Amino acid sequence: MTAVILLQATGGGGGYMQLILLVGMILVFWLFMIRPQAKKAKQAKSFQENLQKGDRIVTIAGIHGRVNKMNEDGTIDIETSPGSYLKIEKSAISMEMTANVNKPAVTTPAK
Repeated sequence: MTAVILLQATGGGGGYMQLILLVGMILVFWLFMIRPQAKKAKQAKSFQENLQKGDRIVTIAGIHGRVNKMNEDGTIDIETSPGSYLKIEKSAISMEMTANVNKPAVTTPAK
């Protein structure tokens, strides 16, 4: 019974530690989740704004094509195959997949 009383008596200074722990958790959450997502969204927006005619793209639906025309209303005409065109929104372009499509092929030397 004495141990219970001692544990209750030492709980007075724990308020500051809980506050520090809460602030630390919020900081870690911001550093590892919110900040990278915001940075990624900013890069994607910049990528979509800097598209030019002839760029190879992949939509978020997985459709591959080349930018054929940039329209004033925020849409893009892409050529999926010779003579076949689709009109899509700029926001439907996947930056990650486009980076993979435009990446140069890695060749291994023949043995």
